Amino acid sequence: MSTEAKTEEKVSIQIDPPKMWKVIMLNDNTTPMEFVMELLMKIFKHDENKSRELILEIHNTGSSVVGVYAHEIAEQKALDATQISRSNNFPLMIRLEAEE
Repeated sequence: MSTEAKTEEKVSIQIDPPKMWKVIMLNDNTTPMEFVMELLMKIFKHDENKSRELILEIHNTGSSVVGVYAHEIAEQKALDATQISRSNNFPLMIRLEAEE
């Protein structure tokens, strides 16, 4: 006869999904729309029509969310777009903002 007791313990761990971050492109009066369109298509993978919509929103309202990503991806895309802009002598500004 065995005196060992067997117990099963289930541990439940709740992992929240990572917070998403908005990449926001700001309007300026120097960076050409054609250049911004290239960035939107190349870095943010928007098609031509969506890129035009975003450019108009940036121009008319002063800014637009051009993508929503996990923090590391948002940061890298913003950095890439900023570096390309600076290497072409454009002052394009991009900021990141956590989604609520």
